[in-house]
Amino acid sequence: MNDPDDAAVWKLDDGRALVVTTDFFTPVVDDPYDYGSIAAANSLSDVYAMGGQPFLALNVAALPTALPPDVSAEILRGGAEKALEAGVVIAGGHTVKDDEPKYGLVVIGFVDPGKMLTKGGVRPGDALVLTKPLGFGVTTTALKQEKAAPEDVAEAVQWMKRLNRAAGALAVEFGLHGGTDVTGFSLLGHGTEIAQASGVALQLSLGKIPFISCARKYAGMGTFPGGAADNHLHFGARIHFSGGIPEEMRMLLFDPQTSGGLLLAVPADRLAGFQERAESIGQPLWVIGEAVSGRDVQVIE
Repeated sequence: MNDPDDAAVWKLDDGRALVVTTDFFTPVVDDPYDYGSIAAANSLSDVYAMGGQPFLALNVAALPTALPPDVSAEILRGGAEKALEAGVVIAGGHTVKDDEPKYGLVVIGFVDPGKMLTKGGVRPGDALVLTKPLGFGVTTTALKQEKAAPEDVAEAVQWMKRLNRAAGALAVEFGLHGGTDVTGFSLLGHGTEIAQASGVALQLSLGKIPFISCARKYAGMGTFPGGAADNHLHFGARIHFSGGIPEEMRMLLFDPQTSGGLLLAVPADRLAGFQERAESIGQPLWVIGEAVSGRDVQVIE
């Protein structure tokens, strides 16, 4: 595929294509079970972000020899139970020795090529919908710096462990064609990819963008991960802020997310039904802006 999409797609026939992806990373939280669960949810997300359904996965792990066996087992258990929740079989995998733990999955799924979500499928007039709040990166970095309150970490973990399965299925049910998940490149970075691939401008309203309750607090403390500055440097030239938006709020929109939500483009005539259906199945979502004619990403107050 030519677009910078979330996973590799291999067409099998007119009604089926394979979706293949992989992701793994170092711990973002202290609890090994939560770490494994978050890593698995994050890896599965790329399939959901393309409107697919994962069915098979392989573990990818790098573990220190000094790591207690019960800790390693909890990481793998967290991943296995999250895969079970998703209806996915983990059929083995591969482990190597490393000085710092790393864990994730190779994931294989199916998608209908005619119902696939891509970053190039957004059109002017589409509403932009986000299915998880932001602020995970700044909060987990505060944890690494021993500045995070336990209740704040728990809030972030609860969201990061949440699968994007229902959101992806909802997108397919309503015939959406444009979307991605919000991960390491941040909302603005992945938004820029959508704008470029679709040939549109994204207009985002800061007041409508959701954040976890502690995000602004840690933004004020400056506990941003290094990736936030990298995202600002790489994508900043294509982001246009209206006056009056404080620097820490701008940086929150560049905050890398681990296992973030889906950013979906919903045609205006389907939005009310989409929202009603989401509410009926308990799927959170926020309308944060719209796609318009033009280019780049605009953030207004």
